[in-house]
Amino acid sequence: MATPSPAPEDVRGAAPSAARTSEDRSARVAVTVFPVLILAVAAFGFFVPSVGQSLAQFTSIYLGIIMFAMGLTLTIPDFALVACRPLPILIGVVAQYVIMPLVGLGVAVLLQLPPELAVGVILVGSAPGGTSSNVISYLAKADTALSVTMTSISTLLAPLLTPLLTLWLAGSYLPVDAGSMAMSIVQMVLIPVIGGLVIRLLAGRLVDRILPALPWVSVAGISLVVIAVVSGSTEAIVSAGALVLLAVVLHNAIGYLLGYWVARLLRQGERAARTTSIEVGMQNSGLAATLAASAFAPAAVLPAAIFSIWHNLSGAVLAVYYRRRGEAHQVDPA
Repeated sequence: MATPSPAPEDVRGAAPSAARTSEDRSARVAVTVFPVLILAVAAFGFFVPSVGQSLAQFTSIYLGIIMFAMGLTLTIPDFALVACRPLPILIGVVAQYVIMPLVGLGVAVLLQLPPELAVGVILVGSAPGGTSSNVISYLAKADTALSVTMTSISTLLAPLLTPLLTLWLAGSYLPVDAGSMAMSIVQMVLIPVIGGLVIRLLAGRLVDRILPALPWVSVAGISLVVIAVVSGSTEAIVSAGALVLLAVVLHNAIGYLLGYWVARLLRQGERAARTTSIEVGMQNSGLAATLAASAFAPAAVLPAAIFSIWHNLSGAVLAVYYRRRGEAHQVDPA
């Protein structure tokens, strides 16, 4: 989902423009209806697989559109934050690429998953942060600017780290073509994100006018990806859906928990810890599903398909929980 602009209390310090405020409102509405929509399109893909399968050939295009929309929401201050606050960003990105891949492997071993499903779980864990995490961070009263930067940095590192981690952790289950996977990520993720960022720099005023629509562009793109991957996994869902759901719930929940406590143990404030928790637990499962579909057996797509549904539901619930913890936990150290 396209990232919302940081709220007034975020590090940029200036009052948001009308376009940014409208984008925030649009993002809040989009993320509120998003879980229901994802459930609906997943059911559609399951019960009307012929339609979904006709969409499957364009999955990489849908993902590229989502990433392009993400790029359009980025600004130079999102990356300048790396120089201003390097430690929380470093903690978040390292936790992203250490916790989730290793937890994915641990869950696969614990549940004794078949090779295709094990690879799928590990691939989800090796993906960068999900773009919907930025909206969840906003709703959870976490640090939205920090979330945007973490997602951006982990996404830019994905062409290198996602294939290497998948090869390292999943290579014993199935052969992994890391080079081909890296090239796919460059084409589907890196080029669209950079393209969106460049257009934002060159035509900022024009992009400001369409910012409120970008969350809905991402919602539409993610919905099409979910329809496509679910429709191609109907048999696997019937035969192993319950087992994979358990794996996904464990993977996601442990990511939230460890992300939060790693940040707290490293003396990060409450808002930074919430942000790290959300960034670590929410993955770019659309990318994982697309890579699994192109590189492995159909069953390998199933963990990403279910993760796409589950992490948006759990993220919304987590945002409500964090929000209700009250302002007493909001003070970060200077």
